Amino acid sequence: MIKRALVVIGGGPAGLCAAKIAAEAGQPVLLIDRNPYLGGQLIKQTHMFFGSEKQYAKTRGFQIARNFLAELEQASQLVEIWTDATVVGLYPDFVVTVYRHNQYLKVQAEAIIVATGASEKVLAFENNDLPGIYGAGAVQTLMNVYGVKPGHQVVMVGSGNIGLIVSYQLLQAGVEVVCILEAAPTIGGYKVHASKLRRLGVEIYTSRTIKKALGKEAVEKIITVALDEKWQEIPGSEREFAVDAVCIAVGLTPLTNVLGMMGVKMKYVSELGGLVPMTNDYYETSIPHLFVCGDAAGIEEASSAIVEGNLAGLAACYKLGKSHPHHQKLVADYQEQLRILREGPFGVKIRQGLAKLGGLEDVK
Repeated sequence: MIKRALVVIGGGPAGLCAAKIAAEAGQPVLLIDRNPYLGGQLIKQTHMFFGSEKQYAKTRGFQIARNFLAELEQASQLVEIWTDATVVGLYPDFVVTVYRHNQYLKVQAEAIIVATGASEKVLAFENNDLPGIYGAGAVQTLMNVYGVKPGHQVVMVGSGNIGLIVSYQLLQAGVEVVCILEAAPTIGGYKVHASKLRRLGVEIYTSRTIKKALGKEAVEKIITVALDEKWQEIPGSEREFAVDAVCIAVGLTPLTNVLGMMGVKMKYVSELGGLVPMTNDYYETSIPHLFVCGDAAGIEEASSAIVEGNLAGLAACYKLGKSHPHHQKLVADYQEQLRILREGPFGVKIRQGLAKLGGLEDVK
């Protein structure tokens, strides 16, 4: 049995920040990630972040990841990193089981931070398993990490920020974006992204979705259909588009499997992406010393995941007796950053979701 005081599961923006701030507090930490590299969604994000300087505004996602990794390297004596390591079990006695390098390992922890992120949602339509149909994250990985075009003529399904941003990245890579389909009556993402695409000649169709994909060995065309105000198909509104790839960007689902293994109290909240854990203001779950942050706690922007990771890291260190020298000041600052990030019209959905979720009483 391997013994470690603090274990962070997930090396995306939330997990990296949790590990980084734990090291700043003088707390040794084991950071586990199933990928061969750390950074999570940041490494495939080539666009500049919005927000304030504290949320790395005007910095590209992959550069933010590099900055975090550089800071972790400076704290190498306190941060132990396992990559290519998949957490396969999490048990009530705080044993974490990990499959790594053909070995099955057991880690006994005193506190655990779950930052497992999210998985992409899929759409149910005829022939949705044809080669050439991707999730938006897969398209970003192909293009921005490996330099591979997913196709030559792509239809984007979903007009949230991810759908709009990935559409622009496709254009930058020399891929034709045939159109963007949005089932809702209005565009879901920032209008600045949508306006940029329209200026480049990309049509965005609202109240329209994909009905079926056609092709022999891979997707060759799609049939779309208009939707009425009740989201029902309008007969006779079908329209055909010739494509060799379809990108699905219809949202994310929190990855909470390991939390379920621990018996954490959870609630289904559609505004937050699905089944999410109940936490207190410091991202501690219904099980003391078990924390969650980032998309695993509810789907938001990467900026929010970064802030939540810092809060969870501070709280876990406090519980382990390694309180950060500026603990109270940092907690107040990060909580205020979250409040600001969730303001405005694009924060309405998050605020509604958090209100439905409710919270646990603070665990002192």
